[in-house]
Amino acid sequence: MSWFLLMPVIFGSSLVLTMVGLGGGLIFSPLFILLSFPVSTAVSASLFLNGIAAISAAITYFRRGIVDVQIGVPLILSSSLAAPLGALTTSRVDIKNFSTILAGVIVLAAMRMLFSGQVEQEREEVGIWRKAIGGGVIGLVIGFMAGLLGIGGGVFIVPLLIYFLKVPTKIAAATSIFIVVFSSFSGFVTHVSLARADWKLILVAACFSFAGGQVGSRIMAEKLKAKTVRRLFGIVLLAFAFKLIQRVWW
Repeated sequence: MSWFLLMPVIFGSSLVLTMVGLGGGLIFSPLFILLSFPVSTAVSASLFLNGIAAISAAITYFRRGIVDVQIGVPLILSSSLAAPLGALTTSRVDIKNFSTILAGVIVLAAMRMLFSGQVEQEREEVGIWRKAIGGGVIGLVIGFMAGLLGIGGGVFIVPLLIYFLKVPTKIAAATSIFIVVFSSFSGFVTHVSLARADWKLILVAACFSFAGGQVGSRIMAEKLKAKTVRRLFGIVLLAFAFKLIQRVWW
């Protein structure tokens, strides 16, 4: 794929996914695999760009005061510890199994985008111990999956924060982006130590990923409706999942 086509895809992916608490890895990882990158190289590049998009969005969300740091810190600590373990597991996973797992994660994300509602609930006060223990357990799971699959983990973080820790949707999405920064770069450091990275591609793409994160986070923070965009992008994710499975199984 030409860079003139690839870079707008990276920008658009970062823009849309940062609006809903994701960083872009759900597109980057399968995209690079479909472009015949080695799995380790695809995952490391995906994690780096995912982290860049997340940093960009997190800056906006912090300025707007919609990141719950008290919940985020336990998640960051545990996910950062678990992400390298997931990264070390990647090279031991068969490509068919890896692609099947990744496609399954993408389908989950697509279902969330297509069918999740926009209704905000009132915030329910949760005790500090439940936040700490619940956040720590969630972080271990998220970090491992992020390192294994080359995604930031936001597709798992947001629903768990909403349904387990009773965090309002908007705060859950913003806090998820904050957590994704750490889980992404923790997994990236491990992957880049195991496989050579294409720094020329990564650094150019990072500029587009950062710009996309800025635009997406501003749209979300300013309460602009993104329901239609989310549903359209959910269809795109389903198409990617199908293409990924088709490539390795047929």
